[in-house]
Amino acid sequence: MLADYGAADGRNALLPLGAAIKVIRRRTRHEHAVLVAHTDAPHNDFTDLFSTLADDPDSYLHTDSASFPAAIGRSFYGQILPSKSVTLGWTSWATMWLSRAAAELPEIPDHVQIAYSADDTARAAYARQAAQDWHDFVAFRGRELCPGGRLTVLTMAVGADGEFGYRPLFDAIAAALGDQVRDGLLGAEEARRMTIPIFARSEKDFRAPFAPTDRFEGCSIEQLEIFEADDPFWADYAADNDAAAFGARWAAFTRLSAFPILAAALDGGPADPRATSSPRTWRPASRRGWPANPSRCRSRWRWWCWSSAAARPDPGYGSPAGTGSAADPRRSAARRAGGGAARAGDSAGPGGPAGAAGQCGGAELPDR
Repeated sequence: MLADYGAADGRNALLPLGAAIKVIRRRTRHEHAVLVAHTDAPHNDFTDLFSTLADDPDSYLHTDSASFPAAIGRSFYGQILPSKSVTLGWTSWATMWLSRAAAELPEIPDHVQIAYSADDTARAAYARQAAQDWHDFVAFRGRELCPGGRLTVLTMAVGADGEFGYRPLFDAIAAALGDQVRDGLLGAEEARRMTIPIFARSEKDFRAPFAPTDRFEGCSIEQLEIFEADDPFWADYAADNDAAAFGARWAAFTRLSAFPILAAALDGGPADPRATSSPRTWRPASRRGWPANPSRCRSRWRWWCWSSAAARPDPGYGSPAGTGSAADPRRSAARRAGGGAARAGDSAGPGGPAGAAGQCGGAELPDR
């Protein structure tokens, strides 16, 4: 079985999964069935996922008739697949989303993004939640991977300077929300609630669950790479010098990825009439002021690619919950974070630009 964790509409995983299935076909009969489990939180639109699998020319369904997709609507911050069942796991642009909604986290009084807030209390709370979420994610994937299985993660990261990118975008959103409060389109309390609960981790954060033995829940890190990527829309602007189109592309990205989260903070929630009002009334925040000086709005960000291998289980690995095994993910998560497994909330939203996954290479499939 292959697993796509935090699938969203499925597009980010099509090329990696297709490549993995081709490798499998070099080792198995063509009629040997391959199950592909696409997972996401219950509120994900799985209709979009299955439309992608049916219609996208890169879908593995067009090249392999013995591959069978399935969808699971549960948070990946708990166990969602049978133990020792996953040969290859893939996740992209999902693990930076925290398990708790913005309304359940401390308010960020001075920004929409915790990375650019000066509030130490809020930053510490987000860091604790991110540490617990990553610990739980790795723990339960260790339970699900079969011996010799592999997991590859592509997500946001921060470098040594503490930056993860997107600063021009997030600053523009924060400034536009302030404008709308002054214009009477938003209440001050609504604007304070509008935060985007993503967290970019450092290399130290990623390695933390594996310390001090470099192993955790039967897994070890095979490869870890942090690299910087350029603005995916900047090349288009450099070619056509169309500043308005540059702003519009980022506005469209923001509407898709951030607008539903911001709209949930309205007094009327997603059903609030302002959430469906015309763009003239509810202007795309990322377009604010960008055509005037695109060079100031060029975004760069850090991505992180991580590959983990599940070796032969350690003694006690995979023991039933409640037996007292130190390797039980729920118990180790509780010891580490002071609570049980985190609640649902891992929906991915849009990923990075097309083709980004190819920069990570690929985890070698286990010889099974």
